[in-house]
Amino acid sequence: MCLVSVHNEWDPLEEMIVGIADGAQVPVPDRGLFAVDYADHLDSPEEIPAGPYDAQVIEEAAEDLDALAAALRQQGVTVRRPAVTDQTRSFGTPEWTTNGYYNYCPRDVLLPIGQTMIEMPLVLRSRYFEPFAYREILLDYFRSGANWISAPKPRLPDETYNVRPESGSILNDLEPVLDAANVLRMGRDILCQISCSGNMLGCQWLQRVLGDAYRVHPVAGVYDGTHLDTTITLVRPGLVVLNPERIRPDQVPAVFRNWEIIWCPEMVDTGYSWSYPRASIWQGMNFIMVNPTLAVVNELQLPLIKELEGHGVEVLPLKMRHARNLSGGFHCVTVDVRRKGQLEDYS
Repeated sequence: MCLVSVHNEWDPLEEMIVGIADGAQVPVPDRGLFAVDYADHLDSPEEIPAGPYDAQVIEEAAEDLDALAAALRQQGVTVRRPAVTDQTRSFGTPEWTTNGYYNYCPRDVLLPIGQTMIEMPLVLRSRYFEPFAYREILLDYFRSGANWISAPKPRLPDETYNVRPESGSILNDLEPVLDAANVLRMGRDILCQISCSGNMLGCQWLQRVLGDAYRVHPVAGVYDGTHLDTTITLVRPGLVVLNPERIRPDQVPAVFRNWEIIWCPEMVDTGYSWSYPRASIWQGMNFIMVNPTLAVVNELQLPLIKELEGHGVEVLPLKMRHARNLSGGFHCVTVDVRRKGQLEDYS
């Protein structure tokens, strides 16, 4: 049996990768890291607080990830974890040198669609070799019959990044760059966000790789921050949660024209321990579907939980204490690799 088979965000879950917090750190400063993650808060790259995260943050984040993995196993889900890697080691190309980040958010790194696993052309230099933490897992998937491909490795020169652009995106279209978390799967329709974590060339590359069986829809002009899964969360066919701060009614993607929309209620701030958060308050709508009627949601997000329950969705509430410190909620820290179901057209 091929261990990779997933067509959407809601079919009954059978296998999932859950990230780890071990060794998480802020990489050494560079233009890309500053433009993507810190330009809104700091005056220069030299002010980036490079180095390991606080030990308590790592410990509590690890506890929450382990609890998530245990809860998924109780639901009958096979759970895999990435290897622990030394993030402090330097690496680079002829054009730049950096060190690592973390293995906390596998959602950013790997994109399974159908029976194909794709290693994505990540935007940050510090994440260049992050897929290596999943190498043994990927080999198992390959041996089971899955397709395994990697996007062209980007050069990521300084010209890739615009720091505080007056107009346009932070990313230039020099080459395809795209984090996997910019992508949401809904059968034959694939949403692909154009933002500081993915450019139009990245979306075009994905369309050509997937071929005519899929329709890749660029989501542009909505949110220039990182990743789509704090702006749009798919619940089940015909039901979607949208971020009212980022999407106006006239900006709702056409694929949702016949869907019921939950405009996400006000988020509960889960807090952060730095002088500023690494992620927005909207991490609260970053949840996962175990099946079309069961969601894993941050236990503090009571208004959202009530809204989901009102639409017939049972909620499994769990802790996620450091989503704003480490920039990753339940959807970010997981990759759903296998779900029951077939490729369908929901538009």
